[in-house]
Amino acid sequence: MAHYIALIHKDAGSDFGASFPDFPGCVSAGATLDAAREGATEALAFHVEGLLEDGEALPEPSSLEAVMRDPENRDGVAILVDLPVSSKVVRVNITLPEDALREIDAHAEAQGFTRSGFLLKAARRALAAA
Repeated sequence: MAHYIALIHKDAGSDFGASFPDFPGCVSAGATLDAAREGATEALAFHVEGLLEDGEALPEPSSLEAVMRDPENRDGVAILVDLPVSSKVVRVNITLPEDALREIDAHAEAQGFTRSGFLLKAARRALAAA
């Protein structure tokens, strides 16, 4: 299992935010520290999934020393986020009404997900609720 460093930030009047120095653009937020940690884990999993789907390699996790060497990172609290070794990505075919697919794609893009990432997130939430 790989571990990546997330930085938790909190500005006055805002939720807790989480960002990953090794994955620019991978961010999350939560009203509580626990929610921010949970969101960071989810955000990292979906971000990595998208990279793998696109055939991109994952960076080696940075050391805490390397992350904290950057002055911009010093105002955050570093936490380790586990990235479970996931199984191989498999391409599947599904059939959906065209209008539903357009709606899914628009929503996924607005939320910063790929279509696959969004559908996986929705499926995981439904499975967790079952």
